[in-house]
Amino acid sequence: MAVNNISTACRNAMADACVDSIDTGSTDSGGELRLYTTSFGTLLSVTDFANPAFGAASSGAAAASGYTDEASAPATGTAAVCRVVDRDNNTVFEGTVGLTGSGADVELSSVGITTGDAVTLSSITVTQPAS
Repeated sequence: MAVNNISTACRNAMADACVDSIDTGSTDSGGELRLYTTSFGTLLSVTDFANPAFGAASSGAAAASGYTDEASAPATGTAAVCRVVDRDNNTVFEGTVGLTGSGADVELSSVGITTGDAVTLSSITVTQPAS
């Protein structure tokens, strides 16, 4: 059965449950957003989330409450996939990476990353759609 027309209250609860799981774990640090080449072959960038990572969802969308961008990329490659992990490095969710306007889960002005590059994100939002 396909689910359509999810209420805003339910969308908010679903988004909150997802992003709150980023804050689970035994370490004091926050979770991370990691960018990789295809098939998670090479780690290109790590963005550290604040703890807590996200604020409360509104209209089905939760915005990051704070994060630290990658100051110096550890490797060279083309970003294609991403992984968000909790404080104990357990995968919370994964997604795609593409150019701005591509419709990918993470959109960058350039997917080509070179060792030593700063990788800066303008915002991080997790959205639970209505259908």
